Amino acid sequence: MTPSNPNNAVNPLPPVVVALFLILLAIELYFQAGSNGLAGGPSAVGWRLTALQRYGFSGEILRWMWDTGQWPAEHLIRFVSYPFIHLSFTQTIFAGVMMLAMGKMVAEVFGPVAFLAVYFVSAIVGALVFTVLTDGALPLIGSFPSVYGLIGAFTWLLWRKMSLVGENQFRAFTLIGFLMGIQLIFALFFGVSKDWVADLAGFATGFLLSFLLVPGGWAKLLAKLRQEK
Repeated sequence: MTPSNPNNAVNPLPPVVVALFLILLAIELYFQAGSNGLAGGPSAVGWRLTALQRYGFSGEILRWMWDTGQWPAEHLIRFVSYPFIHLSFTQTIFAGVMMLAMGKMVAEVFGPVAFLAVYFVSAIVGALVFTVLTDGALPLIGSFPSVYGLIGAFTWLLWRKMSLVGENQFRAFTLIGFLMGIQLIFALFFGVSKDWVADLAGFATGFLLSFLLVPGGWAKLLAKLRQEK
C-alpha cells in the first residue's frame, strides 16, 4: 500500500528562490524572442543592448552622481537591476542554476527575507567595490556578484558547522577557492576580466551578513556590544 503521507525524494525549493529564478529566465526569454525575430519586429534585435545601457551598472555614472551630487532614480535602480541582465542564454542558465543551488540552502536556514537581503546587498556592495577598484569603463551586468554572495552565506554555514564539530574551518572556503581558481585560469587564457572584483566583494558581503542574518544574530550582536560597555 502507498503511505498516506509519503516523504518527498527531493525537498521543494523555497518559493522566493523559484520566483527569482523565473524572473531571470523570463527576462532572458524576452531577449531571445526579440533576437530570433519571434517578437517586436526588427528593432527587437537590440533589446538586450538597450537593457544593458539602461539597467547595467556603470562606474562612470556612479562617479558622475558622486561628483555632481545628483542621484536620479533612473541611475540608482542600476544597483539592483544589473543582476537581471546577462550577455547570453548560457550565462543566464549557469547563473540561475548556481542561484537555485545556493539559494535553496540559504533560504531554508535564514528565511526568504534574509535570502533577498544577501542577494541584493551583495549586488550593491559588489558594484561599489567594482567602481572603486577598477576604471569602471565597462558596465557590470549579470547576477554573479549576487550568486557569490549566496556562496558566501553558504560558506558561513559550513564554517559555523565545522566549528561546532571541531573540524578545520578553513575547509569551508574550498568552494570559493575553486571558483576563484577557475576565473584565474580563464583570465590567463582569454584575457583579464575585472568582474571578479565584484564577485569577490559579493562573496565577502554574503559571508559577513550571515553573522547578522542568522536567526537571533542581531540580538546576539547587541547583547555582546552591551557586555563590552
